[in-house]
Amino acid sequence: MPNNRTWIPYLLILPSVAFLALLFVVPLVQTIWLAVSDNGTPSLANVQRMVGDLNFTRSVQNTFLLTLAVVPVQMVIALSMGTMVAKVAAGRETILWIWTIPLGISDLAAGLVWLSILQNSGYLNSFLYGLGIIGRQASWLSYQTPFALFLGIAAAEIWRGTAIVMVVIVAGLNQVPKEYREAAEIFGAGPWTRFFRITLPLIRPALQSALILRTVLAFEVFAVVYALGGRNFPVLVGEAYTWQNQNQNYGVAAAYAVLIMLISLAATMFYLKAIKVDPERLP
Repeated sequence: MPNNRTWIPYLLILPSVAFLALLFVVPLVQTIWLAVSDNGTPSLANVQRMVGDLNFTRSVQNTFLLTLAVVPVQMVIALSMGTMVAKVAAGRETILWIWTIPLGISDLAAGLVWLSILQNSGYLNSFLYGLGIIGRQASWLSYQTPFALFLGIAAAEIWRGTAIVMVVIVAGLNQVPKEYREAAEIFGAGPWTRFFRITLPLIRPALQSALILRTVLAFEVFAVVYALGGRNFPVLVGEAYTWQNQNQNYGVAAAYAVLIMLISLAATMFYLKAIKVDPERLP
């Protein structure tokens, strides 16, 4: 009689399942309950207070505007960088190492780096003043210059987060068979035709993963915004931080956290539906 060991795979994944349940599922359930309860009873008081917050509308608008401005630019830059790296033979590892340096810098450190560039006495003002372009220090990060503040935060986010997108795209480009590009060249296809008709369709799984990852991280942006703009540029995570640490209202902070999670899930579902990936092309 053959030995039935179908239970072995379940036993092997049991530790990871228990780990996820303990450190993810349980806190998730507790956060949701904290957001939709009041004094231990179901209530939407925290949600109503969140929606009635003075900075709620601005934080939603700023978060979406920053995501819409940053993610497409990062995708274009990462595609360009990945395509260039794919054509390099010697020194490829060195180039990748240099381009991925921002991955080793924390969000707050990246924000402080850009703060040293954009503040009133920063490097940008010193450089422009030295060239005679400006006659006095310009304020780039003030509430009186919201557009400049937005551009500064967007530039910092693009610099900080493009590397992770590039890594995913480079991994996808490495999976494209050289024979496809060589055959297209033989039949007279130009560079742009090869890129749009061969490369992009074949790296669709990588593009989908990169878009999901970067969009979710963009909705969770906080440290860079906090370092450069503070409360002058409210975002969703920043409001959750304020309600938890300054206002000591954990229910409203949990409501913000749940809202961010729902937005991230909606964006993920959108990408899964919009960017179709054939199961045969999955790694």
